[in-house]
Amino acid sequence: MQDRLPPLIGWRLLALLYDLFPVLGLWFVVAALFTALHGDAVRGGALGLLEFAALWLVAGLYATWSWRRGGQTLGMRPWRLRLVAIDGDRPGWRALWLRYLLGGLSLLAGGLGFWWAWLDRDGLTWHDRASHTRLLRGPPPSAQ
Repeated sequence: MQDRLPPLIGWRLLALLYDLFPVLGLWFVVAALFTALHGDAVRGGALGLLEFAALWLVAGLYATWSWRRGGQTLGMRPWRLRLVAIDGDRPGWRALWLRYLLGGLSLLAGGLGFWWAWLDRDGLTWHDRASHTRLLRGPPPSAQ
């Protein structure tokens, strides 16, 4: 697995786009629960912050659980991307949550942490470096 190359930014962004769909489904469930409990759409205040935190947490659970379980989210599978620790092992929970947090902050900053991979000598993003993880792109199915 160590001989695989880091994926291009485009593969990472396509995986994020694909992952938007299962995450949207999870967000609909969370929003439905908040609506059922509140009786109306949440419009801000403390309950709005709680809902936002729940949405962030459920997306984080999806990502970190997927990475920990098999090294891939659903969006990473079609592009043959796999997340590993920098030493090639399975990353720990702390590293996965740090990666999720910093990846989200990077997206909020216009994707700067993702674009950084173009300049990084190893093709790593900010969240790769900080969490001591890396994405690898596997060979095509016919080459395996």
